[in-house]
Amino acid sequence: MSATEGPPTYKWEMVIDLDRCTGCQACVVACHAENNVRNSSEQECADGRAISWIRIERYVEGTYPNTRVRFVPVLCQHCGNAPCEPVCPVYASYHTPDGLNAQVYNRCIGVRYCGNNCPYTARQFNWFDPQWDAPLEEQLNPDVTVRMNGIMEKCTFCVQRIRRAKEQATRQGRPVQDGEVIPACVQSCPTSALVFGNRHDPESRVSKLAASERRFHLLESLGVEPSVTYLKRLP
Repeated sequence: MSATEGPPTYKWEMVIDLDRCTGCQACVVACHAENNVRNSSEQECADGRAISWIRIERYVEGTYPNTRVRFVPVLCQHCGNAPCEPVCPVYASYHTPDGLNAQVYNRCIGVRYCGNNCPYTARQFNWFDPQWDAPLEEQLNPDVTVRMNGIMEKCTFCVQRIRRAKEQATRQGRPVQDGEVIPACVQSCPTSALVFGNRHDPESRVSKLAASERRFHLLESLGVEPSVTYLKRLP
């Protein structure tokens, strides 16, 4: 951003209501399909070599037999003070003016410093060339790069959808409207637990939900300023 452009118009953030999440993993499947995330075999999962840009953490509350299972979707938090960015020796990780932790795939050399510095374990190393079971190879998204082995990858907030909405809004001479950018995980959630939008728009749903008394951030004490706000479960 140049000195004459002024403050950015957009600050993309997400709110996840844990009271609505059922752990169905529809968001995980949709993310794989939208972002060309490769399939992982059972052995790769057992070896800790699987890749998923969003995962569902499960934990149990209470004592048997009075127990309840809780679910927490975890993805890249797109931190404002991201510890993954300054450690990249080739500047493959960088911060965009609208708040995204972006990555240049063809610059990444796979040293994994960014993954080691991510407190959310959201960045993952690509150990293998991509493969999909037939006929899934026929549904690859042409708007998203197919990553080969040897590089890091992670959630982008479906940046291809953000760019498409911004380009359309620019052609029509207007700002992006609330609800116009919907990442695949948000679109697929059957309970609308995930909400995405422009935090710089005080009237957006994400801005209103992020101001809820139920709000909190994962590992908030680290001060990394995550762009994903969680809403606590109601008792």
